[in-house]
Amino acid sequence: MTATSTQPGPTPARPRGGRGDGGGVPLLDARHIVKRFGATTANDDVSLRVMPGEIHALLGENGAGKSTLVKILYGALQPNAGEILWKGQPVVIASPAEARALGIGMVFQHFSLFEALTVAENIALALPKGTDTRDLSATIARVSRDYGLPLDPASRIADLSVGERQRVEIVRCLLQNPQLIIMDEPTSVLTPQEADQLFETLKRLASEGCAILYISHRLEEVRAICHHATIMRRAKVVAETDPTAETVGTLARLMVGTAVDAVNRTRGTPGAPRLVLSGLDMPALGAFGVPLRAIDLAVSAGEIVAIAGVAGNGQGELFDAISGERPGRAEAVVIDGKPVGHLGVNGRRRLGAAFVPEERLGHGAVPSLKLSENVVLTRHGTGEGIAARGFTRFGLAGRIVEAVTQRFDVRKGPADPEARSLSGGNLQKFVVGREVDRTPGILVVAQPTWGVDAGAAAVIRQALIDLARAGSAVLVISQDLDEIFEIADRIAVISRGHLSPPKDADAMTREEIGLLMAGGAEKR
Repeated sequence: MTATSTQPGPTPARPRGGRGDGGGVPLLDARHIVKRFGATTANDDVSLRVMPGEIHALLGENGAGKSTLVKILYGALQPNAGEILWKGQPVVIASPAEARALGIGMVFQHFSLFEALTVAENIALALPKGTDTRDLSATIARVSRDYGLPLDPASRIADLSVGERQRVEIVRCLLQNPQLIIMDEPTSVLTPQEADQLFETLKRLASEGCAILYISHRLEEVRAICHHATIMRRAKVVAETDPTAETVGTLARLMVGTAVDAVNRTRGTPGAPRLVLSGLDMPALGAFGVPLRAIDLAVSAGEIVAIAGVAGNGQGELFDAISGERPGRAEAVVIDGKPVGHLGVNGRRRLGAAFVPEERLGHGAVPSLKLSENVVLTRHGTGEGIAARGFTRFGLAGRIVEAVTQRFDVRKGPADPEARSLSGGNLQKFVVGREVDRTPGILVVAQPTWGVDAGAAAVIRQALIDLARAGSAVLVISQDLDEIFEIADRIAVISRGHLSPPKDADAMTREEIGLLMAGGAEKR
C-alpha cells in the first residue's frame, strides 16, 4: 500500500495530464480545520491542499466529515478553528457568493434548477448582478460545445434528460470562471456513456489549469481520473495517496479502516413468481411526471431482479405503483397470486411485501420520530403483533431497532434517537435493515446503497442476496451499475416510462444497458 499519513504535512500531488506539478503554491490550502456541532466534532484538525490543474479526490465513509469540509470551503459553514489560504493568501469565505467571487464553484449532487424555465433562464439566475446577458445564449452554446457538453439554451429544463441537466449545472458553473470546481457524486445520475464524456470534460479542464475536488464512492472512476486522493475517516484525514497505485480494495480499506468483505453472489434456482406486473399503466403525477406504459415484469422466489435507469424516467412512479402509494387496476399488480393493484401500502404489507423508498428522510422515516416509533409506523398494520387491541409494544419496537443496529452497523448516539439525528448513510442502513428484518416474501427497494460507503454497501447488498436465496423475491431499482452487476440475477432498464424485457445479468454489458437507458427501452 502506498498511502501515507498526512500529519504533519501533505504528500505532493501526482498529476496525470493536469498542471498540478507537486510544487509551487497550492491553489487551495486548508489548514487544521476544526468544526463542531455541539458535542460532535465533524472535522478534527483537517488539512487539505489542492494544486492548480489537479483532479483531487476526497474520499471517506458516511459521516467521515467530507460534506462538512466541502461546505466550509464553499462558504456555507464557518470553521471553529483553522485557516484557509487561497493562492497563498489567508481568506475568510463567509458565503457561497464570496466563494464564487474567489473562483470556487460547486456542482451539487442534487440539482437546483427550475423545471419550467429554459436553460438560459436558469443560468442567468445564477450569474452575478449586473452581468450582461444579451449574448448569454450564444455564450452558453459556445462554452457547452467547446467542452463537449452540448446544450440548446432555449430548451426547457423539464424536457431535458438527467444527464443534460447536469450539463446545465456544469456550464452554469463554468460561466462563473472558476479556478476550482467541487463536484459531489457527479456520475450518480449518468449513463456509462455520459460518465465517459464527463471524464473527458474534467481532463480538459485540468489541462487548462482548473482544479477539481472530486467526491465519489465509485472507486474505479477515482482510480481512472484522479491525480491524488485525500482520505477521511471519523472526522480526521487518515491518508493521502496516488489512487492509481492503489486497488479498489485498498482504497476502501483506508476509507473504512478494515478490509471490506466481497459480496458472495451465489446463483440460486428461481421458484414460482411472487411479484407480477401485468400491463401496468400509470398516468404522470403533475406536469413534470413520467407516465408508466404497459409494464410487464415477474420476479420469482429466490431471485433479484434489478431495474436500471437514469433518474427521472419513471422509477418513482413505478415504486409508487408497486408499493400501493398510488393504487390502480387490481390485476396490474399481483402478490403471491393475489391481485393487489387496488390495495394501499398496508394491505400489501399484510401479504408479506416490504418497501424501501429512495428518499430516506421524510419518506422512509419521519425525521422527528424516534427509530422505534418509525418501526411502529411500518409494522403496526402487518399483523406481526407490534400493535394489537389498542396497545403498541414499544419494547418490541426497541428490540427491533437494536437488532437492526447490530446487524447493519447503524452508528447512533442514544439507543433510540430521532431519525433526523442520523447521518444519511446510517439512516439508509436503518431503513433497509428495518424492512429486511421482517424477512418479507417480497422486497422492493429503491437505490439501496445510494450515498453509503463501501463497507455499508457490502453489508446491504449481501443482506439482499441472502434474503433472495432464502426464498424472497427482491426487486431493486438502482442507478448504480456496479451495484446491479454485483447482485442482480436479471436486469431490465426503464426509460421514459417504458420497461425493457429483463435479461440474464451475465448476458448483458454496460454498453447495452447504457443504450437502453438512452431510450432503447422505448423501441422494443
